[in-house]
Amino acid sequence: MRLPPGVTSADFSKAIKEFEAVIGKEWVFTSDEDVDLYRDSYSPLWHEEDEPIPSAAVAPDGIEQIQAILKIANAYKIPLWTISTGRNLGYGGSAPLLGGSVVLDLKRMNRVLEVNDKNHYALVEPGVSYFDLYRYIHERGLKVWLDPPDPGWGSPVGNCLERGGGYTPMRDHYDAVCGMEVVLANGEVVRTGMGALPGSKTWQQYKYGFGPYVTGMFSQSNFGIVTKMGIWLMPEPEAYLSGTVTVSKHDDLFPLVEIFANLVNSGTLQATTLLTSPLWFSPPNEELDALRYSGSVPGLEDYARRKNIPYWSVPLPFYGPAKVIAAQWEYAKEKFSSIPGVKFEDGPSYRFPLSADQLAKMTDTVPFGIPSLQIFSIMGPHGQGHLGFSPIIPMTGEAVLESQKVFTQVYRDLGSPGGSATTFPIFSFFARAFVNIYLFPIEHDVEKNRKTREIYRRLIKESAARGWGEYRTHTTFMGDISDTYSFNNHALRHFHETIKDAVDPNGILSPGKCGIWPKRMRKATA
Repeated sequence: MRLPPGVTSADFSKAIKEFEAVIGKEWVFTSDEDVDLYRDSYSPLWHEEDEPIPSAAVAPDGIEQIQAILKIANAYKIPLWTISTGRNLGYGGSAPLLGGSVVLDLKRMNRVLEVNDKNHYALVEPGVSYFDLYRYIHERGLKVWLDPPDPGWGSPVGNCLERGGGYTPMRDHYDAVCGMEVVLANGEVVRTGMGALPGSKTWQQYKYGFGPYVTGMFSQSNFGIVTKMGIWLMPEPEAYLSGTVTVSKHDDLFPLVEIFANLVNSGTLQATTLLTSPLWFSPPNEELDALRYSGSVPGLEDYARRKNIPYWSVPLPFYGPAKVIAAQWEYAKEKFSSIPGVKFEDGPSYRFPLSADQLAKMTDTVPFGIPSLQIFSIMGPHGQGHLGFSPIIPMTGEAVLESQKVFTQVYRDLGSPGGSATTFPIFSFFARAFVNIYLFPIEHDVEKNRKTREIYRRLIKESAARGWGEYRTHTTFMGDISDTYSFNNHALRHFHETIKDAVDPNGILSPGKCGIWPKRMRKATA
């Protein structure tokens, strides 16, 4: 058994017995077999000495048990790593950042407390999954939609706290948060926003309450344990309509993105889409591979013309009243028509609710508010996982081309297979900026994973040098990402540490989360 850093074997044994007395022996996990379940299946440190393996896990069923666990952890200075359902694959899973931590597993706190389909919100506990919430809504015939991320087995609370993204007009998941209940490290229970008003009737309807807005403090942080969260839902739309815009020349990217950004920023287009180059997704052949590697724009344009393949493509999804979204698509086509040679293709359209036959024919139900696990079909050839690198870049054609050029060169310099970053699409999960998502395969091969980490860290530095920062990351790289947010000698980090020391003086909550370490651990991690 691994021990928490700085905790003696005798003290740890006492703490375990005290945990068992509080929540029951069956909910305290210490055997190697049980602890293995909390390892990160997609860890880039698999089988290496630095892989952060927990010492134990505890699964409380409510606030009172959490408070008792916190009292014990404070007494013995045992670090706790909080998870909702532990399904955060690609970003650390259920494993802690600091090896030897005790995982605080909130899976038993799995109640859907309320779903309101008149004001369109839900109030849930952290152990509720997207599948759970969907079933609750579907079984009651409520006219609201979720906005699931790609794998639906995760927790809305966990995903929102990590600022995940989805596909419908509610795609910015943290933006949909309205009101939290939080247990602080000292056991005190705080409700944010209107929840601080006893008997509030608008806790899930108005975010800000009165005074400083502190709800954001608990997103991507280690300042407290979120035990309830309000989430805005989407009224079931009347219809869905989609169309695809394609252009034939390399430099068409600039007006394409400029018009796209205008549609997004004006509210005409409110859902997630992706920008791709179909040339890079075409089946490989000797001529095309040579052109791709050389980056010859005239050669690629000529190939695209001969093979009738667009150079750039962007699908546009619309949700809402049928007449309105039809007008939005027509307006979008009118705007894009200023690009010579632009082409439009009508895509699928639906009226809701969907029939069983329509659902059966769909390969991906996530954009229609129905969680699935379809995303796992894109895993690497050995099925051992992936790691995502996700910088935020400006919504401009210039930034798209620069990022593709920079990241492709990094891949090639470090000998990455394929030598190109251009095969990955650029998403619009968040308004007014693009997200580049590059997937690295993770294998249970030490040398290959070391090479992946080397490329990843080089990409972090190259991105930061150009003003592009990651919006979330795997626990292994949280310190690297935090280091890049260094304005004014890391003033933001110092502010985070000041808050940490005030609300968690013993440093027991998720040490190192997003680069925030407690005072007693800072020298060792500097």
